[in-house]
Amino acid sequence: MNIINIADTIMNRAARYHEHRVEGLEHIPASGPALIVVNHSLATYDSGLLAAAIKARLGRDVWLLGDRYIFKVPVLRDMATAYGFVEGSQHNAESLLRDGELVLVAPGGMREALRPSSQKYQLDISDRKGFAKLALRTGAPVILSACPAADDIYHVVSNPVTDWVYNRYRLAAPVILGKFGTPIPRPAKLVHYLNAPMSPPDNGTDEDPEAVDAFHAALESRLQEMLTEHANT
Repeated sequence: MNIINIADTIMNRAARYHEHRVEGLEHIPASGPALIVVNHSLATYDSGLLAAAIKARLGRDVWLLGDRYIFKVPVLRDMATAYGFVEGSQHNAESLLRDGELVLVAPGGMREALRPSSQKYQLDISDRKGFAKLALRTGAPVILSACPAADDIYHVVSNPVTDWVYNRYRLAAPVILGKFGTPIPRPAKLVHYLNAPMSPPDNGTDEDPEAVDAFHAALESRLQEMLTEHANT
């Protein structure tokens, strides 16, 4: 069994385990570029489930922007590459969007993923404006996707060690509790809720701080609204 088949098998089993479904697939365009923006969970693979669902239902590939850390770990790097992850950078994302592709990004990155469970369902992207600049530069519409239950896969314990390792080395060292207090993911029922596309303003550019701030604020506010709205559904 090759690495692609292994990745597919893992994702199929994860989708069944979490009873994964997507609401709002009609918002994904049949063709052309779009930037899919998701909240970042510690588990991370929930984004892969969304990409797999889009591929299965609509036949469109989704390129996922991954943290550079992923590509430093040999086995993890191979699995991620096989499943459509590319190293997250403005250059890679812009090239894919200009080629008419679907690109998925979790702007909060590892920092947001490491949030303790006392802060679950909360975004941490107030200073992460690269995705808004990317949309303004390419003209690609932004499709927001909220999956609040992804924060229920693990209980993340607040502790100074996690913060110190991340701040010093930009590496993940979380203290987590999964099923029965083990690292096994909890069987949280995952639903991705997709928002109608939000197009960047025609009169703004990525070099205009006011345009960037305004578009970013609108996107951040709407995604937080979606997380709050669906957190207990």
